[in-house]
This record gives sequence, structure tokens and C-alpha cells, in this order.
Amino acid sequence: MEDILERIKEQVENNPVVIYMKGTPEMPRCGFSQRASQALAATGLPFAYVNVLDDPEIFESLPRYADWPTFPQIYVGGELIGGCDITLELHQNGDLQKLMEDAVAKSGDHQPT
Repeated sequence: MEDILERIKEQVENNPVVIYMKGTPEMPRCGFSQRASQALAATGLPFAYVNVLDDPEIFESLPRYADWPTFPQIYVGGELIGGCDITLELHQNGDLQKLMEDAVAKSGDHQPT
């Protein structure tokens, strides 16, 4: 149990933006995951993803990691921002772009424009 929570922590902390979703951004397996990953992609910024359907340990343990019961879960800058509805709302009001830009810039992974 500790090992899987440590692995989740490393994924969250080592990626400026990560979405835990059902399926992949190219082949989502649920509508909420699809809409959330599309909002992330629309920023034009890089993000990591974990297909929870391919990793039963993460599927079982992630809801306990940040006390969030559903998928997808989106982490920006090491913090849970929420699921699909919150991500879409942030995208619509422009905050998602800024959150992701800040997280990518802090990580040093950004490309100069």
C-alpha cells in the first residue's frame, strides 16, 4: 500500500501536469476523461497521463491519495485541482492555461517561445 502511494506521489511531483484517467488522451474510455484531457490538450502545453484501467493498484489507491473518489483526477504543480467539471470550468475562464503555464515554467520543462 505504501509503495503505490509513494509511486503516485512521485508521478504527481515529477510531472508539472498529470491526469489520472480512464483510457488515454487518444483513446479515452469515459466521457469525463475525454473532456478533461481535451481541455488540457487545448492549452497547447505538455501533460502526462496515467491510464488507471491499465494499473489496478493506482485505480484502487488514487482515491485515497488526495481523498477524491472519482476519475479523472488532474494534478497541476503537485496539487489536485479536481476532476472533469472543475477542469472544464478552469479552461473556460482561462485559469487552466495560467495554472499549467506556471507549473510547466517552474518545472523547467518549458520551451522558450
